[in-house]
Amino acid sequence: MFVQTCPVYAAWDINGFWNKTIKSKFKKDKHIQEEQNTEETAPSDSLWETIHSDSTQNLQAEKTNQSDITISSIDITGNNLVSTEEILSVVKIKAGDPYSVESVQQNLKAIYDMGYFSEKMKAIPIKIDDKTVKLKIIVQENVPITDFTITGNNSIATGDLLQILNPLMNKPQNIIKINEAIEEIQDYYASQGYILARVTSVSDDPDGMVNITIDEGKIGSIIIEGNKKTKEFVVRRNILTQPGTVYNENLIKQDLMRLYGTQAFKDVKRTIERDEENPELYDVTIHLEEQRTGTLSIGGGIDTATGLFGTGGFTDNNFRGMGQRVSLSLLAGTGIVMADSSMLNRANLQAEISWFEPKLKGTDNALMVKAFGRDFASYQIPLAVEQRFGIESTISRAFVNAPHLTGSFGVGLENVHVKEGDGNQIASLYAAHGIPISERAKQLQGGLFLSLSPSLIYDTRDSSTLPRSGVFATARYDEMLALDGFENTFGKLTGSIKKYYPVAKKSSVSLSFRAGGKIHGDMPEVMAYRLGGPYTVRGFRMSGIGTGSGFMMGSAEFQTPIPFIDRITDAKFLDNIRIAAFVDAGQIYGSTVTNEIYNRPIHAITAGVGVRVFVPGVGPLSIDWGYPLTGVPDGNSKGAFTFGVGEFY
Repeated sequence: MFVQTCPVYAAWDINGFWNKTIKSKFKKDKHIQEEQNTEETAPSDSLWETIHSDSTQNLQAEKTNQSDITISSIDITGNNLVSTEEILSVVKIKAGDPYSVESVQQNLKAIYDMGYFSEKMKAIPIKIDDKTVKLKIIVQENVPITDFTITGNNSIATGDLLQILNPLMNKPQNIIKINEAIEEIQDYYASQGYILARVTSVSDDPDGMVNITIDEGKIGSIIIEGNKKTKEFVVRRNILTQPGTVYNENLIKQDLMRLYGTQAFKDVKRTIERDEENPELYDVTIHLEEQRTGTLSIGGGIDTATGLFGTGGFTDNNFRGMGQRVSLSLLAGTGIVMADSSMLNRANLQAEISWFEPKLKGTDNALMVKAFGRDFASYQIPLAVEQRFGIESTISRAFVNAPHLTGSFGVGLENVHVKEGDGNQIASLYAAHGIPISERAKQLQGGLFLSLSPSLIYDTRDSSTLPRSGVFATARYDEMLALDGFENTFGKLTGSIKKYYPVAKKSSVSLSFRAGGKIHGDMPEVMAYRLGGPYTVRGFRMSGIGTGSGFMMGSAEFQTPIPFIDRITDAKFLDNIRIAAFVDAGQIYGSTVTNEIYNRPIHAITAGVGVRVFVPGVGPLSIDWGYPLTGVPDGNSKGAFTFGVGEFY
């Protein structure tokens, strides 16, 4: 009988091999580049030696022509935890193949490369006859893994990491599988935002316990660069990540978005470097590029409610470098575009001054104070003029345990004066519908009101400018205390929700629902809810569907960029243009006298198309054409254009 064996040429140091493999494969940080030469430890072909001996039948193996010998069968022995089928799956030689030393050596190496076995393996060809041998392969499994210990993981639960490691339990130690599991652990850390986390060492105990040490990547210091006007404390109060905590890319991105949202910076970036004094820590540098925040503006445009208008004003989004926002705006408009016979041809004059402090007294409370004055043809009261003067103060704060939820409380004082615009026309309208002219006094009712307004905002949108996913929802209660006649006090509740769904790569569909109603008291008509116009049911003129003490409406809208525009030009400003198609529907409750004398439909469904142009610092400008599908009054069967500035929820 002749035998071929793979000799015992070295004892395998499992600890040394693991540590060498970990160092070569995982020492490199994905974000902190270091030069590191990698090594691979595996038995070379030159170490597989062939040993021949005489069989008991005195047949000299050296004299046998191997090309004439075939393999009758292959037996695997020595394996306990690794199945024979799994081993044979990597063996390329099969029964009936020619026997050769080179082929056996290649297959022994393939078995070794599975990672489950030590180098102490043998291949013994056993003679069956002069032309046939049975190949017996003897393997020696590595020490089985009995358990894992994990240290250094403070941000990720041990149970979550064991989910990755458990498939290796009670199997022979396997360097390949261990390295794959380590890479999966690091990928899992990265998916949670811990992009600096890495496995630093792996070792085993004689009893099969495998010990894994993790460095999650702690922050040594946070450095601010590039702020010249902005005070450093203003920057740092927007960075919630603190030194000594584990670096998390998701949280850092939120910090950068907060800084960008102050509108004080043109660009905000971060870099990560190892701490020079303590290589186990990382220094995070926030690079800021400030922008000019004070602007003096003169402009104009067109809006359904304001008509052709001109504006002027001053705004500073980083007042005195304190992160405060001050604004003064003046507007003069020609009056309502495409007004019907219920609206006066009168200029729209508005002025407003505001101040916003995002961190009141260093707390997480934000404060807005503004004063305003407005004089315009009333949208609510036919052929009347509204004059409003007031001051408001609103304090708001995000909930600690619900970062997408913000609560606010507003206090305001407003004087509302409504005066007659065309008494003769109103008198004839009242007489034509048999309504006593005494009802006109109720329509012209104004007053001095103290408002108390708690509200909630829930916002999970992916973008505040061109959202494609998420939810924006509001709920607001207004208690209007009439200071010049308490009997005129009333309260109303208004809410809305808008859900965005992404479509394809750049388009979206939004579904929205809004409703509101009087809770108590008699709501004056000048403060009634209205439907019709650019911010409600499009396809009707302002208040064209009706006004009342309650309403309900819904809308569905599809928005998409200009088709194929990216194939024609790479002009960036075109990214801010969207084409829209929509369907609106609404119903007014608690109808007013105005609805009766102008034969308003009270409820309607419309469909139409439009264009959205997002202008930085202003918001979306919208031009829509809507066609009434139901509730079409005389003279409005062809639909209507509406023009809007800003988003309305």
